[in-house]
Amino acid sequence: MNIPFPRRTLAAALCVFPLAATAQSPVSTESTTDSRVSRLSDIVVTPSRTAEPLSDVVGDVTVIGPKQLANAPGESLAQIIGQVPGVQFTTNGGSQTVTSLFIRGTSSTQSLILIDGMRINAATSGGAAFPAIDPAMVERIEILRGAASSLYGSDAIGGVVNIITKKGEQDRPLSAWANVGYGTYETSKSSLGLSGASDGWDYSLSASANDSKGFDATRKHKANNNINSDNYADKDGYRSHALSGTLGYQSTTGHRIGLAAYNGYTDGDFDKAGFDPMTYKSFPLHNVYSLYRQQAYALTSTDRITDAWESVLSFGWNKDTVETRTPEMLSNIASLRRIFSWQNNWEFLPQQRLSLLTEHTEERIQSSIQYDKTARNTNAVGLIYKGKFDRLHTQASVRNDNYTGYGNKTTGSLGFDYDLSSTWQIGIAGNTGFRMPTFNDLYWPGFNNPNLKPEKSRNIEAHVTYDDAETHLRLAVYQNKIRNMIVPDSDYYPVNIGAATIRGLTLTGEQNLGDTTLRASADFLDPRNDNPQPADVYAGFAAEGSTLPRRARQVFHASVEHRIQALKLGAEYEYTGNRYDDAANQTRLGGFSLVNLTAAYDFSKSLGVQVRWNNVFDKDYVLVDGYNTPGSNVFVNLSWRM
Repeated sequence: MNIPFPRRTLAAALCVFPLAATAQSPVSTESTTDSRVSRLSDIVVTPSRTAEPLSDVVGDVTVIGPKQLANAPGESLAQIIGQVPGVQFTTNGGSQTVTSLFIRGTSSTQSLILIDGMRINAATSGGAAFPAIDPAMVERIEILRGAASSLYGSDAIGGVVNIITKKGEQDRPLSAWANVGYGTYETSKSSLGLSGASDGWDYSLSASANDSKGFDATRKHKANNNINSDNYADKDGYRSHALSGTLGYQSTTGHRIGLAAYNGYTDGDFDKAGFDPMTYKSFPLHNVYSLYRQQAYALTSTDRITDAWESVLSFGWNKDTVETRTPEMLSNIASLRRIFSWQNNWEFLPQQRLSLLTEHTEERIQSSIQYDKTARNTNAVGLIYKGKFDRLHTQASVRNDNYTGYGNKTTGSLGFDYDLSSTWQIGIAGNTGFRMPTFNDLYWPGFNNPNLKPEKSRNIEAHVTYDDAETHLRLAVYQNKIRNMIVPDSDYYPVNIGAATIRGLTLTGEQNLGDTTLRASADFLDPRNDNPQPADVYAGFAAEGSTLPRRARQVFHASVEHRIQALKLGAEYEYTGNRYDDAANQTRLGGFSLVNLTAAYDFSKSLGVQVRWNNVFDKDYVLVDGYNTPGSNVFVNLSWRM
């Protein structure tokens, strides 16, 4: 059988195997490490905008580290994030299509997405270009659940996802790595990189290339059994590549200047209907493509002015582009953002820190579609306090954002965690958030409303945590009230008539049994529409008390991982409950269960193989009405590290 093998994948393989041949390390017999030590020693930056151990964080935070990313070869970034408690995701027919994240029941535009601390939510649509972000370029992902506008400004109503690109190890002159893999749907993925440090300089460079024939993005029929006019019976694949790198120089201790860059691109197929004005009928189009590009560049100067004072000055530039190509049209929409920030951190007393942030943001639109306005600026100032008093951990923050044409928007937060003992902790927090209307909301030709107000939210949450050397348990409860929600009226103009109350409970647990680790989580969500307007099925209006669309009320995850010397085996189970695809709750999507299997074997300390089998029982399920999801699929990855 002749199996296609792209030249870029072959090139990466040629990089791997000669280097792997030189590896003479013995087979690893290391048992599973203490998961609690690994978890609590993680250094995170998202929850307080300064580096701190995860054990000191005030808030609900999950870190997806290198080991977890290695356990998910072949998966998209949204798939990986979607396995985290409190997070759900959807795609419109594959990883190359429109992708949405729902953190604690909020919409995809109500959560802030960052790359290396820099916001990348599109100023046009409000979402992030997930198809253009390759997990192979990612070192770790920090997920902060709960409103965080007092730290980051607009969009952070449901939470923040900080995607941190590979920086490499800085403790030796040179290290290198490479991956090459192949799987179902003729999917091939390859990546390689290097990093090191010498004479005050540190550097890293990573590259990847992927190719897949894919599966048919759309279904023949929708949930109501009507014909899906978008369906064109073909395979919808994608081609993508990404490049990221860093360069830094430390002149003296405490003084470093650094440059970080990311550039990702995906050219993907999807299905779309055309319209015949003569017959007033829709018909499926072929040769329809979406091109996503995400660019993000940052220059940062970090200076330790005194033992107690650190200054961080940065300039960021990012651009997201979506280009749609059909036989009928060609459109190109891009949003460009320039961000200037200066953050000063003072540790004025032991375990007492104060951070002052000033930020200036410029947003610009470049599009083949004529917007009424294409620019707006934001000036922001924020104050963050972090303190520890014996068993009491505290964090407070306040921020004011001044938007062109909108004036000031002030948000705040206050949180307390208290250590009842060395293993038990309780905590409570309250915070506010907001989301500015997007350029599409305000200025999209023919369907806009320049008089829209920002969405706003009030969130309160509490948790109880148990943590010892073998066991981790956490119960979190929350309520988020959102007002001035932007929804379309009967003529599809965006208006501020929406309101919602989202209540939820999340249970997580992890048990370390030496060579075996058990993990489980359960999410119970009540995402209610508080809109007092009467239901209008035709316009998609929801009645008061209805469920917000595409959010499952119950989601369960369970997994087991076992190591036998150099072999690691794993199994995962996921249950997602019923959802409604529309705001009016007329289209019901059934619940589903998925089983995934993983295996990894270390031939040496340098060379290993990872296998992932998703949807083992070939479950046919739907995330968005009318769109397909992957069937049973396998991906095999060969990894090498110097």
